Parts: sequence; structure tokens; C-alpha cells
Amino acid sequence: MAEPDTAHANMVNQQLRPNQVADARVLAAISDIPRENFLEPALKGLAYADVQLPIGCGQTMLSPMVEGRMLQALALQPDDTVLEIGTGSGYFTALLARLAAKVISVEYFETLSRQAQDRLLALGLHNIELAVGDAAKSWPLPERVDAIVITAAFVTLPEDFLNQLKVGGRLLAVVGKAPAMSVQLIQRISEREWQTRTLFETVIPAMIHAEPKAEFEF
Repeated sequence: MAEPDTAHANMVNQQLRPNQVADARVLAAISDIPRENFLEPALKGLAYADVQLPIGCGQTMLSPMVEGRMLQALALQPDDTVLEIGTGSGYFTALLARLAAKVISVEYFETLSRQAQDRLLALGLHNIELAVGDAAKSWPLPERVDAIVITAAFVTLPEDFLNQLKVGGRLLAVVGKAPAMSVQLIQRISEREWQTRTLFETVIPAMIHAEPKAEFEF
């Protein structure tokens, strides 16, 4: 098993760079944040493998490749405010916090949110506001934000999230049902107009309380 520092560097240089993740700020953030700090001890040896990993409560950490491509697509700026739906382990939250001015991150499971808070504070990240609740349909905000990223899949994306973007803001989400899901980047280009780009295909778990309805065969 490779040492963590070597495995970390290999993830960046052998997984991300050859697969179109080239943004210098994104690569620097990924290089700076130790992924193994966000996993249970038994899984630390797999921290830099390109697989989804269990984090408790039936949830998973996204693979490094998906995380890197999502971050790059968001094109976060140092003065941006970001809403993240799905704190999970806190790892992706940490990456967002390195790239943006403020992160508001919502988690359904209080246990995961508490664990993430401890991990984030241990890294000295203080520009994060954590919340616990059900964001399957929306999440109240005091004002519009520059970016929204959703780390679980929707069959159909709730319109409330689109309306919480500033003009010029962008939302990144995985939309569809397994095995046909796609990562979509939606940009608000005016008060009443949004533009959607499909970036790549992937399969990730569904948002809690937004799972696909069972299909019955007769």
C-alpha cells in the first residue's frame, strides 16, 4: 500500500490531470486537503482510489474523479458564496471552502454533520456554515448565492434551487436515474432564463426523499 503522501500525489498526477482536470486552483485545493482525514481508519488506505467509499448512515463519498471535474466545472471565485446540499464526510465541503469565500452546507444526518464539523475545524477552515435538515425540495437562504452544488442525484431538479442563484450564478447537479445519470451545469443568465450544459455521465446515490419511484410491471 502506498504511503498517504505518495498516494495523494498519484491521485492528482495520474487520475485527475490526465482526465481533463487542469484548473490550477482546483488542483492546489485537492493537493492541500488530506482526503484520508475524512474517512474511518479502516478505509484510509483507499482514500485516493478512484471509487466511491462508505462514510456511514448509508451514505458515500464521491470518487476523486467526479469531485475534481465537478469543482472545475463550478469555476468558483475567491469572493463566491456557495450552497452545498449534502455535507457527507465534509471532504468536498473543505475543497469548496478553499476555493470560495463562504460555504453553506446542508446535511440530512446530524451524525455526519457533527463529524464533518470536527474534521473541518481541525483543518482550520472557518468560512463554513453547517446546517442539518431535509433539502430534498429546497433550502431557505437569506439571499441568493453565486453557486450551488448538490452531491446526490435528482430525477428532476427542484426549481427552488434555480431561483436561489444570482444572475450569472451556476448550479451543478447530477440528474437522472441509474444507469443513465448526467452531471449538469446550469447557469442563470437573466432573471427568467437559465442555460443548461451536460458535462459527463456518472452514477451516484439519489437524494434522500427524492428517490426514483418504483416501477411496477404487470
